[in-house]
Amino acid sequence: MAFAMFSLVVQIVFLTIWFLSLLCYGFTSHDYSDALEKSIIFFEGQRSGKLPPNQGMTWRGDSGLSDGSGYHVDLVGGYYDAGDNVKFGLPMAFTTTMLAWSVIEFGSSMGSQIENAKDAVRWGTDYLLKAATATPGTLYVQVGDPNNDHKCWERPEDMDTQRNVYKVTTQNPGSDVAAETAAALAAASIIFKESDPSYSDKLLKTAVKVFDFADKYRGSYSDSLNSAVCPFYCSYSGYQDELLWGASWIYRASQNSLYLTYIQSNGRTMGSEDDDYSFSWDDKRAGTKVLLSHEFLTKDTQEFQVYKGHSDNYICSLVPGTSNFQDQYTPGGLLYKASASNLQYVTTTTFLLLTYANYLSANRGVATCGTSTIPPEKLIAQAKKQVDYILGDNPEKMSYMVGFGEKYPQHVHHRGSSVPSIHQHPDHISCNDGFQYLYSSSPNPNVLVGAIVGGPDNKDNFADDRNNYQQSEPTTYINAPFVGALAFFSKNVSPN
Repeated sequence: MAFAMFSLVVQIVFLTIWFLSLLCYGFTSHDYSDALEKSIIFFEGQRSGKLPPNQGMTWRGDSGLSDGSGYHVDLVGGYYDAGDNVKFGLPMAFTTTMLAWSVIEFGSSMGSQIENAKDAVRWGTDYLLKAATATPGTLYVQVGDPNNDHKCWERPEDMDTQRNVYKVTTQNPGSDVAAETAAALAAASIIFKESDPSYSDKLLKTAVKVFDFADKYRGSYSDSLNSAVCPFYCSYSGYQDELLWGASWIYRASQNSLYLTYIQSNGRTMGSEDDDYSFSWDDKRAGTKVLLSHEFLTKDTQEFQVYKGHSDNYICSLVPGTSNFQDQYTPGGLLYKASASNLQYVTTTTFLLLTYANYLSANRGVATCGTSTIPPEKLIAQAKKQVDYILGDNPEKMSYMVGFGEKYPQHVHHRGSSVPSIHQHPDHISCNDGFQYLYSSSPNPNVLVGAIVGGPDNKDNFADDRNNYQQSEPTTYINAPFVGALAFFSKNVSPN
């Protein structure tokens, strides 16, 4: 009898904890709106250059004010990609493309954050315009030597490492980084078309020129720049995917039939018919197929019907129970692709799920998986699981967005966040002196609000350790697609 009573008590306690956990992570539209605001302000923490008066991440200061000067070119501005102080062109351009795509698809759900989101895009495009127009036949693609930068632990305001400038040219091409830059400029031209038509026109015209450069002088920037970009941001997928991606964005922005012809003529040889199951700063194939499916689903443009089928294959690979399912999920339900910075794949996948759901809904369509079909609502539910996991509905009960929720990473692998702010400690902190903060057990003194870190392993375990960069380092390209996902749920979830 005593054992039965004890068993009943245990069951009641278990059910109570389970019910309370549901209440705890029953995110409301307000929660998603709060996360959206934080996800955008994060980009202010990654800014390089002269900071504006309305800078919200106030512990940051001006940095990189002479970038490019030694090469007689103005390359001030742009974003640091992650926790270091290098401006890598390929991930920066992809970040900008995804921020712009977030505004294009979900800007109507951003409310008061729409201007902040557009400012984040513009900070990227202002820099990319400089990089693309400074010298004819040249695209500047990087500022900072990553090998030397990674030997230091310095806040960006104190950088004293050499700010080498790297470029691709007609003799040393970089079709991948150039075509991604073209995609970013073209996508951004769409969101500024009404509010700033002259800027929009400049973006699109520059996108066309950069794309022509990328297409005419073909080659991978990894081959041209070698150790300056590898192994950090090697173009492992080659440059064909970026060429099709760039052409697709220019077509979306301009509706110029020349790019329709280009897509039709080159799609097959550029991997459009390969079913690829990841989407990242390196591999654009899945994103391109979803982007092009928009033309078929919302405009009934038959030339793009094939991309609907390929998008279905991609989407079906994500959904357990379908004949095409082939992805891996952690025991807690997180999509798992890689041991380092896994959340970059989660946020891009989530974005594509929601974007494709929008396209299907607009055409009353479904995703076809063999003999079964998946309605848009199921794609949205699948995306919501990933968003909620990142925000705290996971076995660790940890929000992987810094500053959101009650428990989030305190030891983020990020120089500026981990070293005392220049406002609190105005004296110069040199390259080697900064390592005391990398190895410190104390929480980061500056909260990098909105940053999404690399995330847990395949068993849902997370080490809040500054030295474990695979899990604790944030990047701009993790956050950028998540901006769109959070905007969607901020307007499509009923308050509790």
